[in-house]
Amino acid sequence: MARYLITSALPYINGVKHLGNLAGSMLPADVYARFQRLCGHDVLYICATDEHGTPAELAAAAAGVDVKSYCNREHEIQRATGEGFALSYDHFGRTSGAPNHRLTQHFAAVLEDRGLIEERADEQVYSIDDARFLPDRYVEGTCPHCDFERARGDQCDNCGRLLEPTDLKEPYSKISGSKNLEVRETRHLYLLQTKMEPKLRDWVNAAADHWPSLAVSIANKWLDEGLRDRSITRDLAWGVPVARDGKVRAGFENKVFYVWFDAPIGYIGATEEWALAHDGDWESWWRTDKGADDVTYIQFMGKDNVAFHTVSFPATILGSEEPWKTVDRLKAFNWLNWYGGKFSTSEKRGVFMDTALELLPADYWRWYLIANAPEGSDTQFTWEHFQGVVNKDLADVLGNFINRILRFNKSRFDGVVPEGGEPGEHEAWLAREVDERLAAIAQNYEAMRFRQAAAETRALWAAGNEYLTRAEPWTHFKTDRDKAAVGVRTALNLAVLMGIAAQPIIPHTAAKILSCLGVPDGNRRWPSEPAVDLLDVLPKGLAVSPPDVLFAKIDDDQVAEWTARFGGEGS
Repeated sequence: MARYLITSALPYINGVKHLGNLAGSMLPADVYARFQRLCGHDVLYICATDEHGTPAELAAAAAGVDVKSYCNREHEIQRATGEGFALSYDHFGRTSGAPNHRLTQHFAAVLEDRGLIEERADEQVYSIDDARFLPDRYVEGTCPHCDFERARGDQCDNCGRLLEPTDLKEPYSKISGSKNLEVRETRHLYLLQTKMEPKLRDWVNAAADHWPSLAVSIANKWLDEGLRDRSITRDLAWGVPVARDGKVRAGFENKVFYVWFDAPIGYIGATEEWALAHDGDWESWWRTDKGADDVTYIQFMGKDNVAFHTVSFPATILGSEEPWKTVDRLKAFNWLNWYGGKFSTSEKRGVFMDTALELLPADYWRWYLIANAPEGSDTQFTWEHFQGVVNKDLADVLGNFINRILRFNKSRFDGVVPEGGEPGEHEAWLAREVDERLAAIAQNYEAMRFRQAAAETRALWAAGNEYLTRAEPWTHFKTDRDKAAVGVRTALNLAVLMGIAAQPIIPHTAAKILSCLGVPDGNRRWPSEPAVDLLDVLPKGLAVSPPDVLFAKIDDDQVAEWTARFGGEGS
């Protein structure tokens, strides 16, 4: 039994996440975790809300509540939304929790002792009209490299260059739009990433074989352009205090650690929260001197987070020179775009997770987002494409097979698994097809090729419909009941395999199928036997029943309504 530590990029606290966030991190991590659990492995899937930084302060002020109360409320909303999408976190923690505060302060102290943190006088943008220093992301302006007019003070989303707020041309405050800015001196702690560059490059090169090309290219881009020493503190009130041994650092009473320093450490902090809640041992997952050397650690994230997980967080972990577990495999995703543009939380553009669940059950969305995962390139969401995929794959292929065979069995064989008949050429063909498809699905999951895993899952469903066309149990029932019986019995067993294979992506529907077929929870593991045996395991005489319609088709009126409500072509 292998051990898998799985983390997905932490959703920020400022509102419910959109489908792009779900597609590029949380959902594929969940699918992978579910698959490995089905294979009998020991899995710990950890996520948390990322709660510090200026956006949380501003959102709380806009809501008329203090920041802690705001984060408490939003954490619960995000936890419930994840539950609605059947995200099977072992723990959904918080970066504002005590374990993350302690660990962040610990890493800062150790790094400073190693000569990798120093205090510097810094020049930072101050907004006179807002009466505050502006964090990097809250200074916007024109990129000095590509002239993109909405570049942020830390990075240009157009050309991908790392920036400092003072690099921007025509800068303005994102909070108020004011251009009444000036540069003032303040003091901050800097992580000396430049000292870590050779070690980081060696580490990236060693890991490259286990990362997709997207992640490797982004990491090397940062390294080739030359790392910068990065400030890890900010002039804010909400966050992890800049303290050591319980004592706030002199001159840093009104400062906190920068969210991008403490947020990745939150993976470890959330694991400690899990351990406290479940009487577990978090160190055996994170400390190689405490047993984590046998753990495979896998991170899932969108491409905008890659640099922080391949450079900044590793600089913290490796720079500590302590025996912490580093990531083994990193799965990065491109964007799921909204009609050619980006989903946007701040601009409320696109469909958000809570609203999506009001429109349709979670499995509709889960299937679509995995079947169209933005792996090789950006992908585009449109209502018409969503409609087509759901209707064809879920309703016409899977739903049609389950409905046809279980209803025929009820009407002709009294709703029990029939006896009689011997397998023949059609069953032999199906066994070969099932063996091939199940092996391909598993191989693609292991390789974290989610679109292809979904395609092979659909191919297994399609094989079921093809088998019914070949076996024709409804035709044989009139002339050869035994021949019809073997066809129905084989198809019912195939429905079990379809349900088992569907569990990682559409768990609610899979559970409904398996329950209708009388499959106990303990028998829903990933199959390891040859299909010739698997296609005859249901006990003869077992009562089975057809489910209600598994998937209702999306009609054109719904598409028109959603387009008018949320936007899209023709709206």
